[in-house]
Amino acid sequence: MCLVLLGWRAVPGYRLIVAANRDEFFTRPTQSLRHWDEVPGLLAGRDMGAAGPVPGTWLGLLPDRHRFATVTNVRGQNEFRTDARSRGALLLDFLRGDTVPEKFVRGVAAAPDDYNGYNLVTSDLDTLWWHSNRGERTPRELPPGFHGLSNSALAGSLEPDGSVTTGTPDPAWPKVREGVRALHAVAAADPGDTAGYLAVLADRTRAADAELPATGLGRLGERAASSRFVFHPVHGTRCSTVLLVREDGSYTMTERTFARFGRRQGTVTFDGVLELP
Repeated sequence: MCLVLLGWRAVPGYRLIVAANRDEFFTRPTQSLRHWDEVPGLLAGRDMGAAGPVPGTWLGLLPDRHRFATVTNVRGQNEFRTDARSRGALLLDFLRGDTVPEKFVRGVAAAPDDYNGYNLVTSDLDTLWWHSNRGERTPRELPPGFHGLSNSALAGSLEPDGSVTTGTPDPAWPKVREGVRALHAVAAADPGDTAGYLAVLADRTRAADAELPATGLGRLGERAASSRFVFHPVHGTRCSTVLLVREDGSYTMTERTFARFGRRQGTVTFDGVLELP
């Protein structure tokens, strides 16, 4: 997944708001959001291309245990080791385990080279933690507010003056900066507006060349990947996911899937109630 926007205890009545896009090769086998037989109660898409006996995932909710997690890769020219463990398996380790988020991320932080570069977000819906094995200032507990991350080892947070900062001299990528602001605008108007969050994720505005990162994709590739919704015939946005967890414990999880050139394939929604800590 290449864009994750988060509202954490940011508006009355809502514990967690997530709007996220997964960008991937269209040839990579994938199953859409569903319940898993292998992990009872888990709601997640399935990455059938992950190595190992159990499929991986990029975003999942385990309502019975009030656990949420998501992961993105960190782009870079040396991030394609074939002997590295699957990042999707890292996500399942947290979702299926009993370790609290802080202890889990500090544990995996001790072995940064077990995986290719990643951003990991974990929550027991009491605390929310972010860690990147390519970042210098993580693990970090994310405070109440609006946050976003993509495929750099940075998380951007919305400040009271409307700026989006990373806590480092490096700026947030434009898709993160503008995405966090757009998420905040929808949440401020109507925090339960799933269609509004999907519209935030559907934005195809590309960044100006002066703001493009240099992650090894080349200029044309960086341009294509700079929009929130990546519109491309080979590698693009495969799904958009919106998760709303309300303070009364009710939740709604919606996923919209796409084929090449952004052709819409379908939308599924799951509702339920969980026990908040």
